[in-house]
Amino acid sequence: MKSGMISIFILFFAFVSLQAQTVEELISEGDAAYKMFDNQGALKIFEKADSLFPDNWEVKWRLSRTLVDIGEHMPSETSDDEEAQIKVYERALALAEKAVALNDKESVNYLRRAIANGKIALFKGVFSVAGVVNKVKADCEKSIQLNTGGNEVQGTTHYVFARTHSKISEKWAPARSVIGLGWADWEVAIKEFQIALELRPEFMMVYLDYAKALMREDLFKEALNQLEKGLKCPHIDEDDSARVEEIKTLIAEVKEELE
Repeated sequence: MKSGMISIFILFFAFVSLQAQTVEELISEGDAAYKMFDNQGALKIFEKADSLFPDNWEVKWRLSRTLVDIGEHMPSETSDDEEAQIKVYERALALAEKAVALNDKESVNYLRRAIANGKIALFKGVFSVAGVVNKVKADCEKSIQLNTGGNEVQGTTHYVFARTHSKISEKWAPARSVIGLGWADWEVAIKEFQIALELRPEFMMVYLDYAKALMREDLFKEALNQLEKGLKCPHIDEDDSARVEEIKTLIAEVKEELE
């Protein structure tokens, strides 16, 4: 009897160990596909992992991330296209919500929820969904407060926070104060862009959006500096090739302003 109980315990712990190894292997496989910009391949792997391990927060946030990237590249020419796209973003948000519920101590879960909400806000018009924008702000602040996930997570969080401040501050302050967005500040955006670049100096999109914010205030010399740095970045995002062309166009425009 005693020997039988020992065998059961051994089998149980072996099963638990195999499960943990399997989810780690699936995450690793999904991450590899994602880094190759194979979003559909990554989605299938993470969906498989989610079906096998439905309470794993690391799978949930990765699914959310993958869906956001898929949504970004969906067509939006017709109302049906737009409806399909917003559903993808809403699914990404729901998964990020579940990740937060499963583990509310990890910055990345709040970051992914902020990004999903940000996509929904941009889709619907940021000034028409102030409540959603305020959720983006709150999640960025929570991610920064927790300060977990290393430079990649924190650098990306500061970038999202910077971009949010920059976008909202484009509107006249008294007008946005009425709808609860009076907190947005261009100077805060600049500070957050700088922190993001300290943490992730290889992140091309930060240089590009930072330069655009500077150009808005006619700070063309500093904008040129950021654009030239952006051109030297490695391609770590699937849209970086397109960003290179945009950066080159902006460099030409800034040089004209400086002449």
